[in-house]
Amino acid sequence: MNTYPLFEHWYKTANWILDRCDQMPKHTRFTISGRISNITLETLDLITEAIYTKERQPLLRSVNLHLERLRILFRLCFDRRYISQNQYEFVQEAIQTAGKMCGGWLHAVEKG
Repeated sequence: MNTYPLFEHWYKTANWILDRCDQMPKHTRFTISGRISNITLETLDLITEAIYTKERQPLLRSVNLHLERLRILFRLCFDRRYISQNQYEFVQEAIQTAGKMCGGWLHAVEKG
């Protein structure tokens, strides 16, 4: 999978996100941090599936939707002070980068 930059980027980002979720207050485990963890892992699953299928467009669109959900959830985490400003800026940039990579891949797939 080393030839898929989106997978490599998201794998590293997912590792970081899961570490942050583990550090959030315990009372968020069944709400926001649990939801973030699930969406993060689902995104990794979708990227992996897109690598191994010919019908990539719907999967890549789902990846983009998941990334948007994560943007919103991390903004909520920042507003509730579950993460620092530096952490918020880091994750938003990582999500933005993943979105650009996914968009580029989707564009290439649509061009054929």
